[in-house]
Amino acid sequence: MEKTLAIPAQNTLIQKTFYTILFAISTSHFLNDMMQSVIQSVYPLLKQNYQLSFAQVGLITFVFQVTASILQPFVGNYTDKNPRPYSFVAGMVFSLIGIILLAYAHGFGVLLIAAGLIGIGSSIFHPEASKVAYYASGGKRGLAQSIFQLGGNGGSAIGPLLVAAIVMPFGQSHIMWFTLSALLGVFILSKVGTWYKAHLHMHMSKKTVTAEHAPALSNTKIISSIVILLILIFSKYFYMASLSSYFTFYLIDKFHVSIQQSQLYLFIFLGAVAAGTLLGGSLGDRFGRKIIIWVSILGAAPFTLLLPYVNLFWTGVLAAIIGVIIASAFSAILVYAQELLPGKIGMVSGLFFGFAFGMGGLGSALLGVLADHTSMEYVFKLCAYLPLLGIITVFLPDLKKRKTSS
Repeated sequence: MEKTLAIPAQNTLIQKTFYTILFAISTSHFLNDMMQSVIQSVYPLLKQNYQLSFAQVGLITFVFQVTASILQPFVGNYTDKNPRPYSFVAGMVFSLIGIILLAYAHGFGVLLIAAGLIGIGSSIFHPEASKVAYYASGGKRGLAQSIFQLGGNGGSAIGPLLVAAIVMPFGQSHIMWFTLSALLGVFILSKVGTWYKAHLHMHMSKKTVTAEHAPALSNTKIISSIVILLILIFSKYFYMASLSSYFTFYLIDKFHVSIQQSQLYLFIFLGAVAAGTLLGGSLGDRFGRKIIIWVSILGAAPFTLLLPYVNLFWTGVLAAIIGVIIASAFSAILVYAQELLPGKIGMVSGLFFGFAFGMGGLGSALLGVLADHTSMEYVFKLCAYLPLLGIITVFLPDLKKRKTSS
């Protein structure tokens, strides 16, 4: 392990793509997001064990989402100014303690503390881990963020399956098995932290400072571009919330399929999301971020608009197409924002990861309320228009052209 993480000569440090580091940080993202997913996956068990009301379940979600999303940009901004190469190790330790408390909680208050600790761990992890992906990219920033993001997507998908196999049949105390994930994460991130510490030292030295400057844009233009990107994140994650949270209910309600069949269609969608995540970053490196943002948000609109009006077979096909297209957006959006503010990588990463996570949670809650008052089919018809917000991509400056012309 130490040989693969050895630090090369300074003149190759910035240019080389460190795939060992990228896959290590992606694996850590897998473990982090898998532990996150445990909280919501065990809600039925917690509700039964502690006689919780739906309001109390909602409060657990609220505490977790607040700590996991709102804190991220502040953590990122702090570490931009005060680099802490091993901070994500501390984040994993917070999650470890949260998992232990979740396994052996003796009351509702302890459940809230556990959710908050896991959320804090996530807030510490994401900004610095995303920054590592940026530095290890060797210029292939889109690909690097896609590899990093793919780990998180995989962890979120696998977590509920492991809970169903390990926790639900045997009881709440078996959540302790997930501490192995946290311990493995601590080990991997400690090795990555060693590389990161050396890289930061060399990156900041006068001999290795590159000509990486902010684009020649006014502060107003940079701020407006960040706002546009956040609006695009809103449209993407609100729509994604409708599918990831309610697709099975939609299929059961409209086509009267079994729960098992609906889960198969959800798996198809999530698999397509994973493929789109990996494709989006590398295509952004090759063709430019802006064009990928155009295609991945606005390009999904014809398919989302058609989805509520087709039969079951074409629903599966369209869900796969939508998953591939719309999932390719995040890496391109994040790297575009990082290139707008190259000196604030941690803050930008924290802002966008936190906002994306928050929008996904808020979207799930609001769409659930809307479905209670209307119908699941109405929710899908309404959400189908969200990708049309991709039209505002036209107002983003073309950074690629500006760089080549400067």
